[in-house]
Amino acid sequence: MDRTEVTNAQFRRFVDATGYVTEAERVVDGTGAGARRPSGSVVFVDPTSQAGRSDTWWHLVPEANWRHPEGPGSDIGGRENHPVVHVTYNDAIAYARWLGRELPTEAQWEHAARGGLDGAPYAWGGEFTPQGVAMANTWQGFFPIQNTRGDGYLATAPVGCFTANGYGLRDMIGNVWEWTSDWYRPRHDGLGDVNPTGPRQEDSYDPRQPGVPSRVIKGGSFLCAQNFCQRYRPASRHPQEVGLGASHLGFRTVLNTR
Repeated sequence: MDRTEVTNAQFRRFVDATGYVTEAERVVDGTGAGARRPSGSVVFVDPTSQAGRSDTWWHLVPEANWRHPEGPGSDIGGRENHPVVHVTYNDAIAYARWLGRELPTEAQWEHAARGGLDGAPYAWGGEFTPQGVAMANTWQGFFPIQNTRGDGYLATAPVGCFTANGYGLRDMIGNVWEWTSDWYRPRHDGLGDVNPTGPRQEDSYDPRQPGVPSRVIKGGSFLCAQNFCQRYRPASRHPQEVGLGASHLGFRTVLNTR
């Protein structure tokens, strides 16, 4: 398994070599002036900056993509070693296959994240911040209106900033959510199997979006807070629409030898 999340620099090498265009960059047809435009991606926007819209923090931004993480006018200059974001499931698969690799199953991902600490609530042990030390890039403070940056970062962090787990892997928790290859259902199936691969596509189900195909993402992100989602644990999981990227979603790959 990749020791870190795939970075902007690594993804750029793939794009330069293949000419690949991510789904967020692909032009879609619309109506009115400027009807043909990049489809875009979902961006977190500080709700305190939105004049009373304190319940809204996700925006579909038409020109947001891996090259422009916050939308038009932003870029990845100086963030070459940050995890690539705004990649859909198909984008991640395309990169992995270019390298002769795959996306991990949910079981592979969770086993790797635990680093040998089976049964511990966190990838590093029993305490969220042992001796007051931040062990991952998450949200400190009251989400979504106050981030104290106690871990040193407001959004994504360069990969490898935090201590490796028992298997030598970094950033399995926090920083960005990561794609797995499993289709999502609210409950696990096949827990007695070795490396179960989850349900079939036709059996996938996200209660929030019935009928929308979703894969499992793991690990939480820089937006996970103690008062909000707490999905910065190896056991936590979340559904993600396969054709939609986000500013807190990336991936890593795995090489299966058999």
